[in-house]
Amino acid sequence: MDIVNPRPFLKSLAGKKVVVKLKWGNTEYRGNLVSTDSYMNVQLQNAEEVIDGKVKGTIDEVFIRCNNVMWINTL
Repeated sequence: MDIVNPRPFLKSLAGKKVVVKLKWGNTEYRGNLVSTDSYMNVQLQNAEEVIDGKVKGTIDEVFIRCNNVMWINTL
């Protein structure tokens, strides 16, 4: 397994559809990654909130604080 520096990785995902898995519960957000900051907070647009594998709703824009994120990947 290769070690990846997270900052360049996150910058490379800007404008792409991603999934952000949260640490708490079984919650994830799927949407277009708009931006990240130096703390690795993330901003998504046109996001879906998914809990236990079921879409619970859509959110026009969501800001997720870095300490809540377990992992991020492309869809």
